[in-house]
Amino acid sequence: MRYVVIGAGAVGGTIGARLAEAGRDVVLVARGRHLDAIREQGGLRLDDPDRSRVVGVPAVASVDEVDWRPGDVAVLATKTQDTEPILDALAARAPDVVVACAQNGVANERMAAARFARVQAVLVILPAEHYEPGVVIASSVPVPGVLDVGTYPSGVDDVSDAIAADLTAAGFSSRADPAVMEGKYGKLLTNLANALDAACASDDPAVDELREAAADEGERALAAAGITARTGDDDRVRREGLITQRPVGGRERGGSSSWQSLQRGAGSIEAEFLNGEIVALGAAHGVATPVNAVLTRVAGEMAAAGEQPGSRRGQDLLAAVAAFPLLG
Repeated sequence: MRYVVIGAGAVGGTIGARLAEAGRDVVLVARGRHLDAIREQGGLRLDDPDRSRVVGVPAVASVDEVDWRPGDVAVLATKTQDTEPILDALAARAPDVVVACAQNGVANERMAAARFARVQAVLVILPAEHYEPGVVIASSVPVPGVLDVGTYPSGVDDVSDAIAADLTAAGFSSRADPAVMEGKYGKLLTNLANALDAACASDDPAVDELREAAADEGERALAAAGITARTGDDDRVRREGLITQRPVGGRERGGSSSWQSLQRGAGSIEAEFLNGEIVALGAAHGVATPVNAVLTRVAGEMAAAGEQPGSRRGQDLLAAVAAFPLLG
């Protein structure tokens, strides 16, 4: 089994490098200066709290440059806003490939299932960062992350078992989970705070109120839609004793994936597919979601304008929520 990791940023780079270190066959799909740096230094540099090393792994610029083979697994590790064009290109080149969505949110699996017969959902709990070309930073040791795998929309198969076994060999905590989407919906509720983390300073006095309100809206929208999310003790037990973050190179982790998008000036952010997922469910099932609607809008504005993280005031967001038109 070969892993073609599409999106060699924080999550994808960590997954690809660790799999390669474990002797698995890996190809990275990267772009721009990141791709150039990987090629120039002979691999991807992976920094963690214990060491820094360059992991020799081949990298290409697009799925069109991959020599697709039977048995390949395409691991999607991009932000959701980049998923559809990649899936379209992938379907044209490798229509029978297994697609594994190692991404936040729950929209990627739907997009993949519309194009591919075999889709694996991957729950990603992996504290990692990517700011510098050719370098990714993973801050949890000795286990870099939790990566549970199952077929979409539910169940497991031999491919789920094989992927989980390879990820375990690479040092991750991974299991084949027939209800992995329940875990991903639970992670979605956690990720509703990503836009807030990106928008406001962590010590902003309004942050706690906004975070709790966003999560409450999410829980009510999922309940109204009849969707089960794995939360509370089930989620805590899965992480406990595994995700142990430490400084890397004397530096604490900067922030969420959305915070990192603003920090890098990426020009886009995934709030539309995190908070926006809750807004869409609320609209479909009669649940008001003004906090998530405001967070979706503000995060998008900040990304488009190139604003740095933490440049908005929580009180201004609360005022926008108070003025937001509720469902009629």
